Amino acid sequence: MTPLTNVTVADLTRYLPGPFASRELLRLGARVVKIEPPDGDPVASTNPDAYRALNDGKEILSWDARTAPAPDVLLEADVVLEGFRPGVWERLGVQLPETTILCSITGFGAHGPRAQYAGHDLNYLGYAGALADTAPALPPVQIADIGAGAQSAVIEVLAALLERARTGRGARIVVSMTHGSHRFVAHRLTGEPVPRLLTGGAACYAIYETADGRHLTVAALEPKFWRVLCELLDRPDLGDRAFDAELPELAELFRSRTQREWLDLLEGTDACVGPVLTLEEAAADLT
Repeated sequence: MTPLTNVTVADLTRYLPGPFASRELLRLGARVVKIEPPDGDPVASTNPDAYRALNDGKEILSWDARTAPAPDVLLEADVVLEGFRPGVWERLGVQLPETTILCSITGFGAHGPRAQYAGHDLNYLGYAGALADTAPALPPVQIADIGAGAQSAVIEVLAALLERARTGRGARIVVSMTHGSHRFVAHRLTGEPVPRLLTGGAACYAIYETADGRHLTVAALEPKFWRVLCELLDRPDLGDRAFDAELPELAELFRSRTQREWLDLLEGTDACVGPVLTLEEAAADLT
């Protein structure tokens, strides 16, 4: 799929959110030129494999903004991604054409009391209220960086490209990873039918250990799925306990067989049960 053929993206970002966003635009057919400072993107030295995964297929260009004029590709790009603290881009003094879409990925937005704060994914999630149910446990993926930062940037850029096709005008986009993360959870502000429904407060939506130390995901939230699970487990007596905060009988039952044995019984049924795979297993399974 190459819907962004003939679109050039100049990516001034480093680390994860911006490079992830430009990788998605590359996947959609854009030409991506990653413009790095003379000492490069720190990820290239701290995690070379991750750097390659994020940046393979991009053109890499070095630019010393303190001594050299802006490279031509920056002035000619359809889309420019930057991840500096608010105000730094303006101090660079780069004058972009009116047709350029400039997208700034920020921690807290361009304005407000925290605009200049340093931060990383965990900070943004904490300010957003996204960790309230699970703290002190840490999320296994950078939700703010990737979801609220990178993916939000891609969505906004694609919308701006559509608008530019209609009007001929570019856009100035500011993505806040904190505000974006809050949008992920704001629908819960009015409360939930079961406290901590999706974060360990219901037996029908939980992770269970198996006899071999592996784990199963159970997501039988709907009554019809929970009924199927109870039938397949030969435990109809658990039928009215889907939303118990704890269900020791079910936990004990799952510990009686290996993950593979349970999957042979339950996978592919309407019980909504699946494995917790390793990254390597998932990569092999999804290809």
